[in-house]
Amino acid sequence: MKFVRRFLIFCSLFFISYLGFSQPFTHADTLRGSNGPHRSWWDVLQYNLTIKPDFSNKTIEGYAAIKFKVLRIDSLMQIDLQEPLTIDSFTLTWVSEIPGESYGVSGNMLYPDSSRKGNTYFLCIPRNSISLSDSSGLLFFITIYYHGKPHQAVNPPWDGGVVWTKDTNNNPWMSSASQDLGASSWFPCKDIQSDEPDSGAVVNLIVPTNLVGVSNGRLQSIDTVDNNTTQYTWKVKSSINNYDIVPYIGKYVHFGDVYKGEKGNLNMDYWVLDYNLEKAKKEFSQAAKMMKAFEYWFGPYPFYEDGYKLVEAPYLGMENQSAIAYGNDYMNGYKGKDLSRTGWGLRWDFIIVHESAHEWFGNNITTKDIADMWVHEGFANYAEALFTEYYYGKKAGDDYVIGLRKNIVNDVPVISPYGVNKEGSEDMYWKASNMIHTIRQVINNDSLFIKILKGLNTTFYHQTVTTKQVEDYITTESHIDFSTVFDQYLRTVQIPVLEYKISKDSYSLSYRWTNCVKGFRLPLKINFKGERWINPTGNWQTLSMYPEGETNFSVDRNFYINTKKVD
Repeated sequence: MKFVRRFLIFCSLFFISYLGFSQPFTHADTLRGSNGPHRSWWDVLQYNLTIKPDFSNKTIEGYAAIKFKVLRIDSLMQIDLQEPLTIDSFTLTWVSEIPGESYGVSGNMLYPDSSRKGNTYFLCIPRNSISLSDSSGLLFFITIYYHGKPHQAVNPPWDGGVVWTKDTNNNPWMSSASQDLGASSWFPCKDIQSDEPDSGAVVNLIVPTNLVGVSNGRLQSIDTVDNNTTQYTWKVKSSINNYDIVPYIGKYVHFGDVYKGEKGNLNMDYWVLDYNLEKAKKEFSQAAKMMKAFEYWFGPYPFYEDGYKLVEAPYLGMENQSAIAYGNDYMNGYKGKDLSRTGWGLRWDFIIVHESAHEWFGNNITTKDIADMWVHEGFANYAEALFTEYYYGKKAGDDYVIGLRKNIVNDVPVISPYGVNKEGSEDMYWKASNMIHTIRQVINNDSLFIKILKGLNTTFYHQTVTTKQVEDYITTESHIDFSTVFDQYLRTVQIPVLEYKISKDSYSLSYRWTNCVKGFRLPLKINFKGERWINPTGNWQTLSMYPEGETNFSVDRNFYINTKKVD
């Protein structure tokens, strides 16, 4: 057994080194990033959260009632809650199949009945409280009471955590940014993307009476708790990934509209700080334009039942499902900058367009492992080009995505090691979007390309997926094998090089692929004595033409490759 363990460790380290990831991974990384034995036996159905923040001490207290289904028997439940937050106690309740009935099976299990390893608790589920031998398929609530001072974000959203700040008028303002750090930075949960709560979440925010609490989904009620506090209850019906669940607490005012979309009337709601109301009414008019463009490209907005919201946030932005965080200072571009350096990125508000695109790619379609986050970010990044194309023409969209190539660094692969809560390179934005753009050129049929984009959103509607599922779907629907293309751009840092040479008499063109994965296949549109397609391989091929005509050689700029002329 020791030999086997050492061999597996050696293989893992070799594989990680091969991919370009040199840092070692710990047991804590595996606990967080994998669906281990104390996670996999229970399936989350719904989160019901109640939190009360203390702005003066920057602490929170509350509880998370997690409804779950038993898949198999286990006596330990892994619950993620990041230090220094602390679980005080928990109760376990069986949910009867008879509507309205439930039965407490464990009473109050205090802290000594659990163990903690860093950011992970292992709660002891008492098997003698109920016969679990036939419990597969049964429904339970575990209600976890907790408190503490959560990790405070220093530079959100990149440095995640809870955001405590004040607005311009010195009113308290609080939210969270937990995509990178994880939802367990502010509430106890199963902090992994592969298990979304099937029935969504309920979020109860107990806030000072002079403030407003906003969260995902639709507002259910506003209730007076006492003379000093009010409870805002929000409910999202759709499945939702943990990092999208968000509290916003501030001096908010509301306005809204109804968008007549592909599935009927869609509520478009906006919650902004009171003194920004007029600026927001002007800037947020772009949201309807975004919705029109993306329903054209991707199909119906995936969360009609929960509505669409933009909420002013104390950080740049985040794709919080049905409650997009907005902090772009009511200006076009990315804080007034064009990431493509072409000018087109200053025609629209980056946060409204990019973060809303995640409602289709990231929230509707969610990857099981964050190693595959290119599915979220690559498609959302390409959505910026598609938005530009929809309103300003195909050349503008092409200019935009090609301009983004200047941001690619090719430091490590886009896809990182699995099961250790590790994202790949930030090239998941620009490089992955240019890969998608290259694939679009090869498909060479925009009607089919749009059908594939819409098909992804219907086939994987409200689902978690793997890269392989997305790759296989595109290959199957296009009838083109893109497997080596995905390998090249997602799993290596090498950009394909087309070597070419032109004969002295300009009669023929010879070409081959280098710097590629084995068997790399990518048809190219070129210009040599006219526009034509070629199918390079790793071996030299020669295209013989009559000497008449333009002898200059070029590859269509929409293909993300490099070229090299050789003698």
